[in-house]
Amino acid sequence: MSATTATSQARDLLGVSALSNRSLRTWLHGLPPVDQVGAEARAAALGTRSIKTTSKAWAIDTAISMIDLTTLEGSDTPGKVRNLCAKALLPDRADPSTPRVAAVCVYNDMVGVAREALGDSGINVAAVSTAFPSGRASLPVKLLDTQDAVAAGADEIDMVIDRGAFLSGDYRTVFDQIAAVKEVCRSNPDRADAHLKVILETGELATYDNVRRASWLAMLAGADFIKTSTGKISPAATLPVVLIMLEAVRDWRALTGAMVGVKPAGGIRTTKDAVKHLVTVNETAGPDWLTPQWFRFGASSLLTDLLLQRQKLRTGAYSGSDYVTED
Repeated sequence: MSATTATSQARDLLGVSALSNRSLRTWLHGLPPVDQVGAEARAAALGTRSIKTTSKAWAIDTAISMIDLTTLEGSDTPGKVRNLCAKALLPDRADPSTPRVAAVCVYNDMVGVAREALGDSGINVAAVSTAFPSGRASLPVKLLDTQDAVAAGADEIDMVIDRGAFLSGDYRTVFDQIAAVKEVCRSNPDRADAHLKVILETGELATYDNVRRASWLAMLAGADFIKTSTGKISPAATLPVVLIMLEAVRDWRALTGAMVGVKPAGGIRTTKDAVKHLVTVNETAGPDWLTPQWFRFGASSLLTDLLLQRQKLRTGAYSGSDYVTED
C-alpha cells in the first residue's frame, strides 16, 4: 500500500477530511495523554544501553548514512555548498569505504548548486521551505517558496508548521497548509515527487501532549517525515520527544499500514548521542526504521565525531579533529 493511499484511507477512517477545526481539535485532544514521567524514564533507560564493538561499527556506519548534512546560514555561498557536497560524497578522504550521507540540506537558492555538485550520486538535495525557520508567511508565499525549491530540483522539502496557529488551537489551518505543500511536492513533472519532512519545532510546543498531537496532525495531512526542530530553537531534539514521535509513527503504521519517517535535528553531536537514538528507534518503532529512508539525523557536527570514532575502530588510535574536515 502506498503512503498516499494509506493516508487517504486514514483520513476517511478518522473523518478528518470532513471535520471542522472544532471537531479536529476534539479528536486530537482525545489522543491518549503522554505520561511525562514514564516517557522520560523510558528514554533515560534506553540511553544507558551499551553495545558491543562489532555493533558499534555498524551503528557508526548506519548513523553516517542517515545524516542530512546541512548549511543554513545567511553567509552561505556557492563555494561553501559545493564543499559541503564534496564532503557528502566522500566524508573521510582517507577511507573511501566510509558511507555517504543521506542528503545535503540547503536554502532554496542553493538547491541548483547542490543538485549540480551531487549529480546522480544518489544523495538527496533537501531544501528548507515555507518561511523557514519561523513559518511566519501567508500560504501563497509558502507555496511559492516550496514550488521554487521543487523546480530547482529538490528531492526533499523540510517545511515548518505555523506554531502560532497550532498553539492557538487552529489545527485546521496547520492541516490545510501541510496538505497544500504536499501537493506542491508533486508539481515537478520531470522528477519523482519530493518527500515532505514536516518540522514541528518541538522546543516551542511546550508539552509532550502537543508533540503527540502535532505528530498525528502532520501525518494526517500527508507528511512523509516528521522532524523535531529547525535547529534554531532550544531545546531542539531531546530523546523523550523523539521517543514520543517514534511511538506516533509506529501507531500510524498499525492504523494505516504506511510508514512515516522521523528526523531529530539539533543538539545531537556525539556518537554516543547517535547510538542512543538508534537504540530508541529499534526498541520503539522497530528495526524497519533503521535505514536512511525512514530515519535521519539533522546534525552536521555529528559527522565529525562519527568519523573520528570510525577511524579509532579501524586503526586503534584516536586521530583528533584536525584529521577530519569540517566542511
